[in-house]
Amino acid sequence: MPGDLALSVIDDADDPRIAAFRDIRERDLTGRQGRFIVEGTVVLRMLAAAHKAGRDFEAESILILENRLAGVADILEQFPPDVPVYVAKASVLDAVVGFHLHRGILALGKRKTESTMVETIRRLPQSSLVLAGCGISNHDNLGAMFRNAAAFYADAVFMDATCCDPLYRKSLRVSVGSVLSVPYHRGGGAVEMLEALAAEGFDIWSLSPAGTEEIRQIPASNRMALVIGTEGDGLPSDVLARFHTARIAQSPQLDSLNAGTASGLALYQMASAIGRV
Repeated sequence: MPGDLALSVIDDADDPRIAAFRDIRERDLTGRQGRFIVEGTVVLRMLAAAHKAGRDFEAESILILENRLAGVADILEQFPPDVPVYVAKASVLDAVVGFHLHRGILALGKRKTESTMVETIRRLPQSSLVLAGCGISNHDNLGAMFRNAAAFYADAVFMDATCCDPLYRKSLRVSVGSVLSVPYHRGGGAVEMLEALAAEGFDIWSLSPAGTEEIRQIPASNRMALVIGTEGDGLPSDVLARFHTARIAQSPQLDSLNAGTASGLALYQMASAIGRV
């Protein structure tokens, strides 16, 4: 048992102390206004690291299946002692969340602060690689994009207002918690977002099957931004007309790759070009 944490046994699914965890699938659809649900050991560890490092995220409470408690004791000990840890049997936990939760580990997190786009850009190092998403509506793709950003040393992720919320439970899980470690900003229009990056010295490379430069041929520069559009429609025409375009060479039998795969391939190449991998 974690020594300094306040452990409380929950034996009633209607206990008001765990109300935030009730029916999480339905509540995910309506949003949580800066709060989010963490699921599983890997993402819980990332939340603990973010909380301990004083980054933008903190934990408000934790709900764990009783037979998983010992296995995550080392993670729980990283949270401040005032974060309550609730423990429940499987039948109670399933009744709380509304489905069988085989991972048995949940936490309620909160984003403490949210910077403007310009503030986020100006915190970046002088030599920067960033990923930008336009209209990414698939939570799996967005989570994969954050995971790729973390894997290939991107300094931040920017999303226009039409992108889905990266703090959605599935995006967080697919990102293996990278949403909590990679700085990001979401909001505004696509062109506005990219022009703000360009004004701060970023070379903008919009990925498209019809891009003028193959991704291996784009020149390295001190500040680079890779732009990914939604699967199907791709990037808006005004984005493609305004900024450099790049493509990934592939079989003509397919018209494009999904956003998650494309971002991984292109980020790896760009990170290689500037000596990050």
